[in-house]
Amino acid sequence: MPHILIVEDETIIRSALRRLLERNQYEVSEAGSVQEAQERFNIPSFDLIVSDLRLPGAAGTELIKHSQGTPVLIMTSYASLRSAVDSMKMGAVDYIAKPFDHDEMLQAVARILRDHQQAASSPASVSKVSEDKGSANSNGEIGIIGSCPSMQDLYSKIRKVAPTDSNVLVQGESGTGKELVARALHNLSRRAKAPLISVNCAAIPETLIESELFGHEKGAFTGANAGRAGLVEAADGGTLFLDEIGELPLEAQARLLRVLQEGEIRRVGSVQSQKVDVRLIAATHRDLKTLAKIGQFREDLYYRLHVIALKLPALRERGEDVVEIARSFLVRQRTRQGRPELGFAPSAEQAIRQYPWPGNVRELENAIERAVILCEGNSISAELLGIDIEVDDLDDAFAGLPPQSSGISHEASEPTEDLSLEDYFQHFVLEHQDHMTETELARKLGISRKCLWERRQRLGIPRRKTSGITAD
Repeated sequence: MPHILIVEDETIIRSALRRLLERNQYEVSEAGSVQEAQERFNIPSFDLIVSDLRLPGAAGTELIKHSQGTPVLIMTSYASLRSAVDSMKMGAVDYIAKPFDHDEMLQAVARILRDHQQAASSPASVSKVSEDKGSANSNGEIGIIGSCPSMQDLYSKIRKVAPTDSNVLVQGESGTGKELVARALHNLSRRAKAPLISVNCAAIPETLIESELFGHEKGAFTGANAGRAGLVEAADGGTLFLDEIGELPLEAQARLLRVLQEGEIRRVGSVQSQKVDVRLIAATHRDLKTLAKIGQFREDLYYRLHVIALKLPALRERGEDVVEIARSFLVRQRTRQGRPELGFAPSAEQAIRQYPWPGNVRELENAIERAVILCEGNSISAELLGIDIEVDDLDDAFAGLPPQSSGISHEASEPTEDLSLEDYFQHFVLEHQDHMTETELARKLGISRKCLWERRQRLGIPRRKTSGITAD
């Protein structure tokens, strides 16, 4: 089990990072300064050092000279290019800005440990080291939280598939974390140092999707005042992740098929093709095989994509994983909001276990972020989660709990204030979508086009067919 030293003077951040790493099967020690680390530990004995840049006494980069080859990952809230360059020049293996994303941190840690192991191993032993690390480190190098049997099976398949160049189709309901699987496949592949280009096919207007993916030449269409490379070209040498590929128009599907069959692209308006080396990972919540049968998805493209299929289980099928994930989101939100004292009341954990989470992990994350913001005490109650759970089912959990001062009535049968935002969203979209484009709707709501599409999916609001309205 890799042993990591955290050097961070802020107790909240240090504790949160320790719990994150320990949950992902790392052994962790910690110190509040460079001096404390030197006094308490043999620094070169660690597999990795994660240190804040600005510490009391000496800077975190001082650890580099004492590490004797142990990689040092520098983190800092002073996220400037200058400090990043200076740290790297002094020998830091990488740099991460605070507040960091948990998945980003786990992926960085896994990559650094893997690269350091491989650099220290002979070519003949690299394969065995990777196998030993995979079994000892659980899902740490994958960067996904959860330990239920179906997820363990998924981790095993990811480790087998990642080193290959095979196309992968990731299937699962919206919000289950399909992009995390794509990132894990990329980070564990030989393409890890090349770009991972992520595209949500549903968030790009049909009139622009071919240009966005494959590029265009000057004058190819009205408004094309200059030539432009597409996202497939940008992913050359790396990985292209196409999320919600079932929303891709048939014309764009034909161009994508050429990329997979011939390894080449042709920009819109061009007569010349150019070679590209791209690994494709696609994701969808739709049944592509059924779509192919009814002519809404190319059958030949489906079989090209379906070389390896990975299925992500819904959150309601993952047992106690839902509580583990909820606690990790709570740690993240407590750090961001500066609320270290917050915890879940028994009623909240009971509700989290019982609620089916139709929006999956994304809905859970949103519910916890909302609850942390609205909570006025130190305990998050079930009401603050804003989920539709039967009150009678939670009578035992609520028994003996003090009343919350959130201003939200637990007894009310009408929609609570927590749900009113979704009600407003639904009413606004239905009322205005006939005379507003998707871009205008998103702008009025103060969200991105991708967020608008995701909420449509979660709330079951079909997108209006464009007729008489300029497509955007």
